[in-house]
Amino acid sequence: MKLILIGLSLTLLLIFGGVFLVSKTNNKASLAGGQNTQVSVDKTSYDWGEIGINDGKVQAEFTLTNAGAASLQLANVSTSCECTTAQIVIEGKASPYFGMHQKSSWTGQVEPGKSAKLIVEFDPAFHGPQGIGQITRQAVVETNDSKQRQLTFVTTANVIK
Repeated sequence: MKLILIGLSLTLLLIFGGVFLVSKTNNKASLAGGQNTQVSVDKTSYDWGEIGINDGKVQAEFTLTNAGAASLQLANVSTSCECTTAQIVIEGKASPYFGMHQKSSWTGQVEPGKSAKLIVEFDPAFHGPQGIGQITRQAVVETNDSKQRQLTFVTTANVIK
């Protein structure tokens, strides 16, 4: 009877351990560094100023330009808080919305001389009445530019009643 219980316990441990490992599998896109890729951004920060908690979502837009001679790849977009999402638009085609804990194998490609838009959206009501005051949120985009593998965009606001 003891042997059966030990065997059953080990089997359950292996099953739950396997499920845990599979759920932690990294689903991030892999970008190889490009020798002739160069990303240029118009700005890396945006301040919404004062925004009302019940005034609805606000957006900031950033431009990422391929200043290199080879295709620029953008991937692994994430944000620093669940109240914030980010999306990339390349030649009118929009990526999915990305958030804080999302993993995606999505990769966007920007041809030389072309640009992409990063749209960052913040919901001031997400945290409820406790969300009043100064906020700082980030959106991160990975690139295949070997000199700028990761771009960080910072948004700020003062959320008021």
